[in-house]
Amino acid sequence: MSTPQLVVHRDKELMAQAAAARLITKIVDAQASRGSASVVLTGGRNGNGLLAALATAPARDAVDWTRLDLWWGDERFLPEGDPERNHTQAREALLDAVPLDPKRVHPMPASDGPYGADVDVAAAAHAEELARAAGPENHGAVPTFDVLMLGVGPDTHVASLFPEHPAVRETERTVVGVHGAPKPPPTRVTFTLPAIRAAREVWLLAAGEDKAKAAAIALSGAGEVQAPAAGARGRQRTLWLLDAAAASQLPRSLYPPASP
Repeated sequence: MSTPQLVVHRDKELMAQAAAARLITKIVDAQASRGSASVVLTGGRNGNGLLAALATAPARDAVDWTRLDLWWGDERFLPEGDPERNHTQAREALLDAVPLDPKRVHPMPASDGPYGADVDVAAAAHAEELARAAGPENHGAVPTFDVLMLGVGPDTHVASLFPEHPAVRETERTVVGVHGAPKPPPTRVTFTLPAIRAAREVWLLAAGEDKAKAAAIALSGAGEVQAPAAGARGRQRTLWLLDAAAASQLPRSLYPPASP
Protein backbone atom coordinates (compact mmCIF):
# COMPACT_ATOMS: atom_id res chain seq x y z
CA MET A 1 0.00 0.00 0.00
CA SER A 2 1.08 3.57 -0.62
CA THR A 3 2.51 5.96 1.97
CA PRO A 4 0.22 8.87 2.89
CA GLN A 5 0.92 12.24 1.30
CA LEU A 6 -0.47 15.52 2.65
CA VAL A 7 -1.80 18.67 1.04
CA VAL A 8 -2.78 21.39 3.49
CA HIS A 9 -4.98 24.27 2.34
CA ARG A 10 -5.68 27.58 4.02
CA ASP A 11 -9.37 26.89 4.71
CA LYS A 12 -12.16 24.45 3.94
CA GLU A 13 -13.49 26.46 1.00
CA LEU A 14 -10.13 26.46 -0.75
CA MET A 15 -9.72 22.77 0.09
CA ALA A 16 -13.06 21.93 -1.53
CA GLN A 17 -12.30 23.94 -4.66
CA ALA A 18 -8.81 22.49 -5.04
CA ALA A 19 -10.04 18.93 -4.44
CA ALA A 20 -12.77 19.41 -7.05
CA ALA A 21 -10.21 20.60 -9.59
CA ARG A 22 -7.94 17.68 -8.72
CA LEU A 23 -10.84 15.23 -9.17
CA ILE A 24 -11.79 16.66 -12.57
CA THR A 25 -8.20 16.16 -13.74
CA LYS A 26 -8.14 12.56 -12.49
CA ILE A 27 -11.44 11.71 -14.19
CA VAL A 28 -10.44 13.30 -17.49
CA ASP A 29 -7.07 11.53 -17.46
CA ALA A 30 -8.67 8.16 -16.69
CA GLN A 31 -11.23 8.59 -19.46
CA ALA A 32 -8.48 9.53 -21.90
CA SER A 33 -6.37 6.49 -21.03
CA ARG A 34 -9.00 3.81 -20.38
CA GLY A 35 -12.20 5.16 -21.92
CA SER A 36 -14.05 5.53 -18.62
CA ALA A 37 -13.47 6.43 -14.99
CA SER A 38 -14.67 5.03 -11.67
CA VAL A 39 -15.03 7.16 -8.54
CA VAL A 40 -16.26 6.38 -5.03
CA LEU A 41 -17.98 9.33 -3.35
CA THR A 42 -18.22 10.18 0.31
CA GLY A 43 -20.86 12.06 2.25
CA GLY A 44 -20.57 14.42 5.18
CA ARG A 45 -19.80 18.11 5.10
CA ASN A 46 -16.45 17.73 3.36
CA GLY A 47 -17.64 15.25 0.75
CA ASN A 48 -20.71 17.32 -0.05
CA GLY A 49 -18.62 20.49 -0.03
CA LEU A 50 -16.38 18.98 -2.70
CA LEU A 51 -19.40 18.02 -4.83
CA ALA A 52 -20.86 21.51 -4.50
CA ALA A 53 -17.53 22.99 -5.57
CA LEU A 54 -17.41 20.58 -8.50
CA ALA A 55 -20.90 21.67 -9.58
CA THR A 56 -19.68 25.25 -10.04
CA ALA A 57 -16.14 24.50 -11.23
CA PRO A 58 -15.24 26.13 -14.57
CA ALA A 59 -13.82 22.83 -15.87
CA ARG A 60 -16.84 20.72 -14.87
CA ASP A 61 -17.86 20.09 -18.47
CA ALA A 62 -14.43 18.70 -19.34
CA VAL A 63 -15.70 15.46 -17.79
CA ASP A 64 -17.64 13.07 -20.01
CA TRP A 65 -20.28 12.31 -17.40
CA THR A 66 -21.76 9.49 -19.48
CA ARG A 67 -18.51 7.53 -19.09
CA LEU A 68 -18.24 7.81 -15.33
CA ASP A 69 -19.11 5.08 -12.82
CA LEU A 70 -20.09 6.33 -9.37
CA TRP A 71 -20.14 4.34 -6.15
CA TRP A 72 -20.36 5.22 -2.45
CA GLY A 73 -18.07 4.04 0.33
CA ASP A 74 -20.93 3.82 2.81
CA GLU A 75 -24.57 4.68 3.25
CA ARG A 76 -27.10 5.22 5.97
CA PHE A 77 -29.61 2.36 5.81
CA LEU A 78 -32.68 4.56 5.44
CA PRO A 79 -35.54 4.74 2.92
CA GLU A 80 -34.81 5.84 -0.64
CA GLY A 81 -34.77 9.63 -0.91
CA ASP A 82 -34.27 10.19 2.81
CA PRO A 83 -32.44 13.51 3.22
CA GLU A 84 -29.85 11.85 5.46
CA ARG A 85 -28.74 9.39 2.77
CA ASN A 86 -25.42 10.17 1.09
CA HIS A 87 -26.98 9.41 -2.29
CA THR A 88 -29.75 11.97 -1.72
CA GLN A 89 -27.28 14.64 -0.65
CA ALA A 90 -24.99 13.92 -3.61
CA ARG A 91 -27.90 14.28 -6.02
CA GLU A 92 -28.76 17.66 -4.55
CA ALA A 93 -25.15 18.87 -4.56
CA LEU A 94 -24.16 17.72 -8.07
CA LEU A 95 -25.58 14.59 -9.64
CA ASP A 96 -28.95 15.96 -10.75
CA ALA A 97 -27.13 18.74 -12.62
CA VAL A 98 -24.89 16.57 -14.82
CA PRO A 99 -25.77 14.06 -17.60
CA LEU A 100 -24.85 10.79 -15.88
CA ASP A 101 -25.76 7.40 -17.30
CA PRO A 102 -28.21 6.01 -14.69
CA LYS A 103 -26.86 2.49 -15.25
CA ARG A 104 -23.42 3.68 -14.12
CA VAL A 105 -24.62 5.14 -10.83
CA HIS A 106 -24.48 2.52 -8.08
CA PRO A 107 -26.09 3.71 -4.82
CA MET A 108 -26.11 1.34 -1.89
CA PRO A 109 -29.46 -0.30 -1.11
CA ALA A 110 -32.12 1.58 0.84
CA SER A 111 -34.08 0.15 3.74
CA ASP A 112 -37.27 0.14 1.65
CA GLY A 113 -35.58 -1.46 -1.35
CA PRO A 114 -35.79 -5.01 -2.73
CA TYR A 115 -33.93 -6.47 0.26
CA GLY A 116 -36.25 -4.96 2.83
CA ALA A 117 -34.99 -4.03 6.24
CA ASP A 118 -32.30 -6.76 6.37
CA VAL A 119 -29.10 -4.73 6.19
CA ASP A 120 -26.88 -7.80 5.97
CA VAL A 121 -28.71 -9.14 2.93
CA ALA A 122 -28.57 -5.67 1.37
CA ALA A 123 -24.83 -5.47 1.98
CA ALA A 124 -24.25 -8.91 0.43
CA ALA A 125 -26.26 -7.88 -2.64
CA HIS A 126 -24.15 -4.75 -3.07
CA ALA A 127 -21.00 -6.84 -2.76
CA GLU A 128 -22.32 -8.96 -5.62
CA GLU A 129 -22.90 -5.81 -7.69
CA LEU A 130 -19.29 -4.81 -7.08
CA ALA A 131 -18.09 -8.26 -8.11
CA ARG A 132 -20.08 -8.10 -11.36
CA ALA A 133 -18.46 -4.76 -12.16
CA ALA A 134 -14.94 -6.09 -11.59
CA GLY A 135 -13.15 -7.11 -14.76
CA PRO A 136 -10.33 -9.60 -15.33
CA GLU A 137 -7.82 -6.77 -14.93
CA ASN A 138 -9.03 -6.03 -11.40
CA HIS A 139 -7.74 -7.52 -8.20
CA GLY A 140 -10.45 -9.68 -6.72
CA ALA A 141 -14.14 -8.93 -6.42
CA VAL A 142 -13.96 -5.13 -6.58
CA PRO A 143 -13.40 -2.77 -9.52
CA THR A 144 -10.12 -0.89 -9.39
CA PHE A 145 -11.53 2.54 -8.62
CA ASP A 146 -9.60 5.51 -9.98
CA VAL A 147 -10.34 7.62 -6.90
CA LEU A 148 -12.02 6.62 -3.65
CA MET A 149 -12.84 9.52 -1.34
CA LEU A 150 -13.41 9.30 2.40
CA GLY A 151 -14.35 11.82 5.02
CA VAL A 152 -12.51 11.45 8.32
CA GLY A 153 -14.60 11.58 11.49
CA PRO A 154 -13.46 13.15 14.76
CA ASP A 155 -13.12 9.60 16.13
CA THR A 156 -10.95 8.58 13.11
CA HIS A 157 -13.78 6.64 11.44
CA VAL A 158 -13.91 6.45 7.64
CA ALA A 159 -16.92 5.27 5.63
CA SER A 160 -18.90 3.52 8.40
CA LEU A 161 -15.85 1.78 9.84
CA PHE A 162 -15.75 2.86 13.46
CA PRO A 163 -12.91 2.22 15.94
CA GLU A 164 -13.03 -1.28 17.44
CA HIS A 165 -16.29 -2.16 15.62
CA PRO A 166 -16.59 -5.57 13.89
CA ALA A 167 -16.69 -4.03 10.38
CA VAL A 168 -13.20 -2.57 10.69
CA ARG A 169 -11.83 -6.03 11.47
CA GLU A 170 -13.34 -7.60 8.33
CA THR A 171 -10.69 -9.07 6.02
CA GLU A 172 -12.72 -11.14 3.52
CA ARG A 173 -16.01 -9.43 2.61
CA THR A 174 -16.04 -6.20 0.60
CA VAL A 175 -19.35 -4.79 1.89
CA VAL A 176 -20.96 -5.38 5.29
CA GLY A 177 -23.93 -4.24 7.29
CA VAL A 178 -23.19 -2.13 10.37
CA HIS A 179 -25.27 -2.55 13.52
CA GLY A 180 -25.13 -0.21 16.48
CA ALA A 181 -22.95 2.49 14.94
CA PRO A 182 -21.95 5.06 17.57
CA LYS A 183 -23.02 7.84 15.20
CA PRO A 184 -26.71 7.95 14.18
CA PRO A 185 -28.33 6.34 12.39
CA PRO A 186 -27.07 3.11 13.95
CA THR A 187 -27.73 0.87 10.92
CA ARG A 188 -25.53 1.37 7.86
CA VAL A 189 -23.91 -0.31 4.88
CA THR A 190 -20.18 0.14 4.34
CA PHE A 191 -17.20 -0.83 2.24
CA THR A 192 -14.61 -2.71 4.26
CA LEU A 193 -10.89 -1.94 4.26
CA PRO A 194 -10.20 -4.62 1.59
CA ALA A 195 -12.64 -2.86 -0.76
CA ILE A 196 -11.17 0.56 0.01
CA ARG A 197 -7.66 -0.70 -0.70
CA ALA A 198 -8.69 -1.81 -4.19
CA ALA A 199 -8.63 1.84 -5.32
CA ARG A 200 -5.76 3.27 -7.28
CA GLU A 201 -5.97 6.43 -5.17
CA VAL A 202 -7.60 6.98 -1.78
CA TRP A 203 -8.25 10.58 -0.78
CA LEU A 204 -9.06 11.39 2.85
CA LEU A 205 -10.81 14.72 3.43
CA ALA A 206 -10.60 16.52 6.76
CA ALA A 207 -11.45 20.14 7.52
CA GLY A 208 -12.08 21.90 10.81
CA GLU A 209 -10.57 21.89 14.29
CA ASP A 210 -12.76 18.94 15.29
CA LYS A 211 -10.77 16.77 12.85
CA ALA A 212 -7.31 17.80 14.06
CA LYS A 213 -6.89 15.12 16.72
CA ALA A 214 -8.16 12.40 14.37
CA ALA A 215 -5.69 13.41 11.66
CA ALA A 216 -2.83 13.47 14.15
CA ILE A 217 -3.70 10.01 15.48
CA ALA A 218 -4.21 8.40 12.08
CA LEU A 219 -0.98 9.83 10.66
CA SER A 220 1.16 8.98 13.68
CA GLY A 221 1.33 5.22 13.35
CA ALA A 222 -1.94 4.17 14.99
CA GLY A 223 -3.39 0.76 14.21
CA GLU A 224 -6.35 0.51 11.83
CA VAL A 225 -8.66 -1.18 14.35
CA GLN A 226 -8.20 1.67 16.82
CA ALA A 227 -8.03 4.35 14.08
CA PRO A 228 -9.71 3.15 10.87
CA ALA A 229 -8.45 6.17 8.88
CA ALA A 230 -4.93 4.81 9.36
CA GLY A 231 -5.86 1.71 7.37
CA ALA A 232 -7.35 3.54 4.38
CA ARG A 233 -4.66 3.34 1.72
CA GLY A 234 -4.66 3.35 -2.07
CA ARG A 235 -2.69 0.99 -4.32
CA GLN A 236 -0.82 3.82 -6.00
CA ARG A 237 -1.47 6.86 -3.84
CA THR A 238 -2.94 7.85 -0.47
CA LEU A 239 -3.68 11.55 -0.28
CA TRP A 240 -4.79 13.48 2.80
CA LEU A 241 -6.51 16.74 1.82
CA LEU A 242 -6.74 18.99 4.88
CA ASP A 243 -7.36 22.57 5.82
CA ALA A 244 -5.05 24.37 8.22
CA ALA A 245 -7.37 23.77 11.18
CA ALA A 246 -7.47 20.00 10.65
CA ALA A 247 -3.69 19.94 10.25
CA SER A 248 -3.04 22.04 13.34
CA GLN A 249 -1.95 19.13 15.56
CA LEU A 250 0.32 17.48 13.00
CA PRO A 251 4.08 17.79 13.41
CA ARG A 252 5.57 20.09 10.80
CA SER A 253 7.77 17.21 9.64
CA LEU A 254 4.66 15.64 8.06
CA TYR A 255 3.81 18.72 6.00
CA PRO A 256 4.72 18.74 2.32
CA PRO A 257 7.37 21.30 1.29
CA ALA A 258 4.90 23.71 -0.32
CA SER A 259 1.40 23.38 1.05
CA PRO A 260 -0.79 26.30 -0.09
